[in-house]
Amino acid sequence: MTARTLIAGVGNIFLGDDAFGVEVVRRLADRPLPDGVRAEDFGIRGVHLAYELLDGYDALVMIDATPRGGMPGTLYMIEVGPEDVSAPDPNGPGPLMDAHDLTPDTVFALLTSLGGRVGTIHVVGCEPECVEERMGLSEPVSNAVEDAARMVWELVTSKEPKGHS
Repeated sequence: MTARTLIAGVGNIFLGDDAFGVEVVRRLADRPLPDGVRAEDFGIRGVHLAYELLDGYDALVMIDATPRGGMPGTLYMIEVGPEDVSAPDPNGPGPLMDAHDLTPDTVFALLTSLGGRVGTIHVVGCEPECVEERMGLSEPVSNAVEDAARMVWELVTSKEPKGHS
């Protein structure tokens, strides 16, 4: 992976499995990161993440609950290319954003509207079982946290992540 990388754990700890990204970043906190790699829990602070990316990162690894129709606990490695990040309409009102909105599309739209960009974007996602008001991850999502931390570690240390779709 490239020299300056941000690992961003995102999600709402009060919505069950939505806290997946936050939990993975906590797990990564126990490991020394390579030079140029920084991990942070952004929680529901999407605006903060967009502004942090303006500092100039070569790569972003975003960790989040990602419903894609699989079995709860299924991990996904999704590469987001520049063609997947839509530029805001220059004649439009700009991205509509709640201060706590952290959908990747909204964060990337805000970043683009501010003149920023990130070279490489990967999303390490996990299929949630329950995203309702409650504390704590469901069993299948909790069981996926260590595997996701390993996927992120392999990604930022330039090893090919193994065994996930």
